[in-house]
Amino acid sequence: MERWPALELASTIRHDGDGGVTDDLATVQGTAHWIQEQGILPTGLPAGELAADENLRLGIIELRQAVRALFARAVSPAPPSPADAHRLMTADQALAHLNRAAAREPVVPQMDWPVEGVPTARLLSAEIDPHVRLVAALARAAIDFLSGPQRTRLRSCTAPRCVRYFVQSHGRQEWCKPSCGNRARAARHYRRQRTAADDGSAPS
Repeated sequence: MERWPALELASTIRHDGDGGVTDDLATVQGTAHWIQEQGILPTGLPAGELAADENLRLGIIELRQAVRALFARAVSPAPPSPADAHRLMTADQALAHLNRAAAREPVVPQMDWPVEGVPTARLLSAEIDPHVRLVAALARAAIDFLSGPQRTRLRSCTAPRCVRYFVQSHGRQEWCKPSCGNRARAARHYRRQRTAADDGSAPS
């Protein structure tokens, strides 16, 4: 299954399994673990050499707020994730923040062309601070995601208690994962049973 860094960032706010919501970025340690788990270290920085701190954590959280606000716009007119629907920044604020974060890392294109091969291009960073590079890379990934074809398949899971966004793998997919589908179907069955009981049509 394809993974998108922007979707993974948005999914750091998730259902905790007990009816509540948890935040994978709630602590510096949790943030460091998430970065390592996602494999999103800046190019050229060996694993284990990015020392996360509170400023980096807050920078990633601010970017997540912008991404989730733009995800809410992308799924509209369907409802956004209920986790933060009541406190989203405006789309204009989110766009401005996303673009600022991406612009903080100056990058230059470089071409390689081996004698026996074909030319390839890559971007090299002119930024020294790995924290800036990391947040900028996440911002660019969000720009790529939201400007790409997967944006039209982005959905907010409607299963009870779920707060995740997901990309539809087929046109009829309603939930982010099978367990959410099972929970949603059980909730529908329960509502039908209650309605039938209230109407006096349930079997005795």
